[in-house]
Amino acid sequence: MIARREQVLAHVVLGAFAALALWPVAKILLLALGDPGNFATAWEDGHFATYLRSSAIVTVSVVAIATFVSILAGYAFGQMRFRGGTALFYVFLLGLMVPLEATIVPLYYDLRDVGLTDTYWALILPQAGISTAFGTFWMRAFFRSVPRSLVEAARLDGSSSWVTLWRVILPLGRPAVLTMVVLVFMWTWNEFLLALVMVSDEGLRTAPLGLAFFQGRNTSDEALLAAGSVIVATPVVLVYLVLQRHFIRGMLSGAVKG
Repeated sequence: MIARREQVLAHVVLGAFAALALWPVAKILLLALGDPGNFATAWEDGHFATYLRSSAIVTVSVVAIATFVSILAGYAFGQMRFRGGTALFYVFLLGLMVPLEATIVPLYYDLRDVGLTDTYWALILPQAGISTAFGTFWMRAFFRSVPRSLVEAARLDGSSSWVTLWRVILPLGRPAVLTMVVLVFMWTWNEFLLALVMVSDEGLRTAPLGLAFFQGRNTSDEALLAAGSVIVATPVVLVYLVLQRHFIRGMLSGAVKG
């Protein structure tokens, strides 16, 4: 009986916190949907087609680069034994410990000196590096959980390290990989500071940066701003909904193994 009461109380508390978290989202949706014409107006006046295209180019590139490199690095640190491996892994972790805000100014001057500011590379390369630091940490945890007997059996069958990784181990890590993809996608899509500092060309502005400029021109029209916010947030929501099952499985798996 006590356990039942505790369960009901837990659901009530969680429901209350969920309602508090979802209320701002619901308010924005209600404002945006109050007049369906807001979306067409925001789309045209805010140039969101250009901004969404830039965000898509940057985000897809970062996700592809970070995922590929993280899988390779995570496999090396999780399954291979080599001199200096532990020290090198901690070097990777520096990417998680040092915030972007602390390095944005020297990063700007470095990229400007090599002529990369006002290009997509100024947005792709730094975010790929930061995401690879997290991805390596994430994938290393998965590869360390793989039984050594599975790897040894594959090698006894004549499989190389490359074949063992891609055909034997990685299929088992699909939830972990997709969870990493969702997280990197969300972080990259929502990145604002890097785009603000690195690009001045309107054609290169990402969706969050474009939304900020759109807000500056329409400070008094809350419904129009809400429509713009929904447009920018929709791709992230869609990606999460599509990969939700794998994302939750990967998070729970990581929690149990950790």
